[in-house]
Amino acid sequence: MKKRILVAPLNWGLGHATRCIPIINALLELNFEPVIASDGIALALLQKEFPMLSSIELPSYDITYAKKGRNFKIKLIKDTPKLLNTIKSEKKATKDIVKNHNISGIISDNRLGVHSKKVPTVFITHQLNVLSGNTTWLSTKMHEKFIEKFDECWVPDTDADINLSGKLGHPDDFKIPTTYIGPLSRFEKQVVKPINKILVLISGPEPQRTFLEEKLFLELKNYPEKVVFVKGVMEKQQVVEIMGNITVYNFMTSKLLEKTINESELVISRSGYTTVMDLAKLNKKAFFIPTPGQFEQEYLAKRLAKLNLVPSCKQDDFTISKIGDVYNFESLKAFNYKVNFKTLFSLFECE
Repeated sequence: MKKRILVAPLNWGLGHATRCIPIINALLELNFEPVIASDGIALALLQKEFPMLSSIELPSYDITYAKKGRNFKIKLIKDTPKLLNTIKSEKKATKDIVKNHNISGIISDNRLGVHSKKVPTVFITHQLNVLSGNTTWLSTKMHEKFIEKFDECWVPDTDADINLSGKLGHPDDFKIPTTYIGPLSRFEKQVVKPINKILVLISGPEPQRTFLEEKLFLELKNYPEKVVFVKGVMEKQQVVEIMGNITVYNFMTSKLLEKTINESELVISRSGYTTVMDLAKLNKKAFFIPTPGQFEQEYLAKRLAKLNLVPSCKQDDFTISKIGDVYNFESLKAFNYKVNFKTLFSLFECE
């Protein structure tokens, strides 16, 4: 009988869900039976990617961003009681799922309450340092307290001087046993001639997702070359609209998105860590617009610009003329790193 492994990504944009796709595929290849658990657009995406798998809806963190970046941290602090209540509900739901669905192991991507003492549990994060300005020490310590409840912590990066996450995934002092599993991406590089000049990829919590969508439409509406625009809005049916030079998709599943990124000369997107991993794998030129007030994305954008890999700017400062900067930067580079899933999953073979 196949061992059932619960895979539970956080619904905070699409990044946590998409980087679980190679993990789910590896579980299937190694004769495990993945069970998907999430909520909102993250759950909807994985249900479309893996319609043959069982899926369970978890309590929603219901994360939204402040309208102004400077209020990002204040809003998170204000929402903390609601988040703690959700984590409590998540723990109860997980206890029921493990009992009623014959679960043999858990892989949680940043879902803080999805763990159990009954089965081996893994927490995936690229943030061992949780940046929050002058309260980074506190947010990091609070995160550690949650991670301690898991048997293992996996970081999707390399433990080497050349890495993608910088100080996010490489703290000076971290006592929890951690395995660097290498960057995760669902994509493969294809050598093809570019068809599209620009690919726009948007996702993330509202209202900032919509603010960026509106800003980019305004900037690109008179752009003379071919643009593909993916809104990152998960709906029951894929919708495609032609608006002059812009082809607009509400969402794309993995195969089409892989093909479209490979066929595009450059990508405009947020600087979320999963996007960074994907574009590094595909060796793409990019322009990053970090979510206002989100310390992690702002740090990654600044770091990659400083390394002369990807230019970036603040959301309010973006104009289409800035994309010319990408040709003065080297572009993201792939790591020749093979994730050893068989070794990682041996945790679940223990009786």
